[in-house]
Amino acid sequence: MPVIESTYRPPFLLGNNHLQTVSPTLFRKVKGVNYIRERIETPDGDFIDIDLSLKGSKRAVVLSHGLEGSADRAYVKGMAKAFNKRGWDAVGFNFRSCSGEMNRTAGLYHSGKTEDLHLVIEHVLKTRGYEVLSLVGFSLGANLTLKYAGEMGKRIPKQVKSAIGISAPCDLSSSAKEILKPKCAVYEKRFLHTMIKKVRSKEAIMPAHVNRDYSLVKNLADFDNLYTAPLSGFKDAEDYWSKCSSRRYISGTAIPTLIINAKDDPILGPECFPWDEAQASDKLFLEAPDNGGHVGFITFGNGGEYWDETRTAEFAEANR
Repeated sequence: MPVIESTYRPPFLLGNNHLQTVSPTLFRKVKGVNYIRERIETPDGDFIDIDLSLKGSKRAVVLSHGLEGSADRAYVKGMAKAFNKRGWDAVGFNFRSCSGEMNRTAGLYHSGKTEDLHLVIEHVLKTRGYEVLSLVGFSLGANLTLKYAGEMGKRIPKQVKSAIGISAPCDLSSSAKEILKPKCAVYEKRFLHTMIKKVRSKEAIMPAHVNRDYSLVKNLADFDNLYTAPLSGFKDAEDYWSKCSSRRYISGTAIPTLIINAKDDPILGPECFPWDEAQASDKLFLEAPDNGGHVGFITFGNGGEYWDETRTAEFAEANR
């Protein structure tokens, strides 16, 4: 019955879920994380860039960012720093098109592209010889991480000891409906600006059947319907959301897996909280603080370390 009563309490005057969501993006700076970049050539002629913060350890955390993020985002660096402080290496996985250089193929990345996460894991195991890996994802990267753990089950590499998803849209359709609401208009507009820009840059290599009338894209659901789905082999947005939602897979996890979703997260619908699956599992843990927003969980003091970073690192340390 791994449903955990959370210890998180927001700082005074920072209980609002939108402040929790926006403030770290606007104001947080994380110092002391120095990356070394490596490039992985993919079987389909593309590439994946990873950023490593090394402590010379045999343990590492693989960090998967959120929609239109990168390993350079404060929430990724904050987590990398928390693990570095505890003696772990950190591997920042930049999704295709998110490393600062556009990827070579027509497709981009999406919430269920676990084959790319597997490539990263295989690469660092081969080149760095890690004995312990923990997988941590944020938002879209959380869904990706949880889907990977669930669909791999007992086939997961033996070095992978734990998985943690933070602000995980476990049901993509539910999350898509939340983002359509007026409360999320600012977030949606910000995402769409860069996503459409990326697709425009690929016009010369896009398949003929992909629509080039960008005026049809009014929201993220339209984007998934017109671009994510056809560029990734799905029939439409609903097909993509259904097949890639981690809630379909997480009961299959064979490693300790933690989901941290705030109850006031503005982007997560009710179906993104897999209470029943957690209660029925001895591997899946769900922790749902009342507050925290979306990838927020702000804490003052503690050397600048946020609550979710402390909680995640403690979980990984306990399950290594």
